[in-house]
Amino acid sequence: MRKLITYFIKYHVAVNIFILAFIGFGILGILSLKSSFFPLVESKIINISVTYPGASPQEIEEGIVLQIEDNLKGLKGVDRVTSVSRENSGTITVETEKGENIDFMLLEVKNAVDRVPSFPSGMEPLIVAKQEVVRETISFALSGDNIPLATLKQLGRQVENDLRAIEGISQISISGYPDEEIEIAVNEISLLAYNLTFTEVSQAVSRANILTTGGTIKTDAEEYLIRANNRSYYGDELSNIVVRATNDGKVIRLKDVAIIRDRFSETPNATYYNQNLSVNITVTSTNNEDLISSAENVKRILKDIIKSIIMYN
Repeated sequence: MRKLITYFIKYHVAVNIFILAFIGFGILGILSLKSSFFPLVESKIINISVTYPGASPQEIEEGIVLQIEDNLKGLKGVDRVTSVSRENSGTITVETEKGENIDFMLLEVKNAVDRVPSFPSGMEPLIVAKQEVVRETISFALSGDNIPLATLKQLGRQVENDLRAIEGISQISISGYPDEEIEIAVNEISLLAYNLTFTEVSQAVSRANILTTGGTIKTDAEEYLIRANNRSYYGDELSNIVVRATNDGKVIRLKDVAIIRDRFSETPNATYYNQNLSVNITVTSTNNEDLISSAENVKRILKDIIKSIIMYN
C-alpha cells in the first residue's frame, strides 16, 4: 500500500488518468443499466405447443404428447417435464436445471421433438419456444362515447403498430374484445327449395377455404414449392362460393342459401371504461428492454396520437 501511494505521489498524472477512467466507466455502466421493479431473472422454462383441430384430449395425449415425453426422457439438463392435454390442443412444459444455458437447452429440446418418427395427419406444426420473462411496463384503455367495438379494435391495432415501431418495445397485448368469426346462417327453406343438404353446404365451404402445401417440383435449376392459399378472412369473400353446379349451367352459390356476416363470438370478454366499451393495451418489457424509457416512449406516442385525433375532429 505504501509503495502504491509513493507511486501516485511521484507520478501524479497517473492519478488523474485513473480518476478519469473510473468516472468514464461509471458513466458507461449507468447508461447500460436496465431499470426494473424486481431483479432480472433468466427464464428456465421451454414450452411445446400442440394444436390438433378436432382431436380429443386422449388422442392428443396418446398420439403426440407421450411420444414427445419419451424422447425428452434422459435429456441432460432437464429438471422436470409436465404436460396438459385439452380438446384440440396440448402443452408440454420443460423445466431446465439451474445454471443451464436456456438457448442451448432450447436447441436440445427441438432436436428431441424432431426425433419423433411421425405425428397424426391433420396436426398443425409444433411450436417450441422458451418462455420469456416479462414485466408489465404500462397499460391504458381506448374508449369513447358510442364508439363501436370494431372501431375500437381497429384503433387499437393502429396504436399497436405505432408502438412496435419504437426501439425497445416488442411485447404488446390487446384485450377487451371477443374473437372475430364469420357466421354462416343457413336458411332451411332455401335448402329445401334448391334440394340441398346442410352437409353439401359445409363441404363446399371446406373445399373452398383451404391453406395447405402440395409438395415440391424439382428441376435441374430450381425447386418449386406448391402451395394452395385460398383462405378467406371476411364474410363477403365467402358469398360467391359455388355450392352446386348443374349440367344445364345453373349455379347455386352460398349467398343464395345462407346469410353471411362478420361478427364477434358470443363470449363475455368485453371491458368497459366510464361505462363505455373499451380496448385495453398492455406493454411489457423483457430483460433486454428498459422499463422507464419504454414507458416514457409510450406516453410520448400517446400524446402525438391524441393531438392527431383532436386535429382530425
